[in-house]
Amino acid sequence: MAGKSLKRVGKKVAEVKENKEVKRCINLVVHDQPGRSVCIAGSFNSWQPDKKMSDKNGDGVYRCQLRLAPGEYQYKLVIDGQWRLDGDNPNLAPNEFGSCNNVLVVENK
Repeated sequence: MAGKSLKRVGKKVAEVKENKEVKRCINLVVHDQPGRSVCIAGSFNSWQPDKKMSDKNGDGVYRCQLRLAPGEYQYKLVIDGQWRLDGDNPNLAPNEFGSCNNVLVVENK
């Protein structure tokens, strides 16, 4: 009886591990003028500019950390309320508004 119980628990744990989405920490760095409000919006957060990037040293180097599953994501920066491309990322894709979005690719380990 104990063997059957342990077997079921082991199977459930294995199933959970298979179904669990593995996310990776992505460190994004943007260079701009100090003292700005810099947010990032993209396909990973329903294009809501609510992920604020911080400039802890006040030197215009804005950073944020994203936890994303492997895949391809489009995004733009929102700097002082203006939607802009990330000049530090040359990977672009056209969008439905006739302009482009930056592309971020998260690889499998």
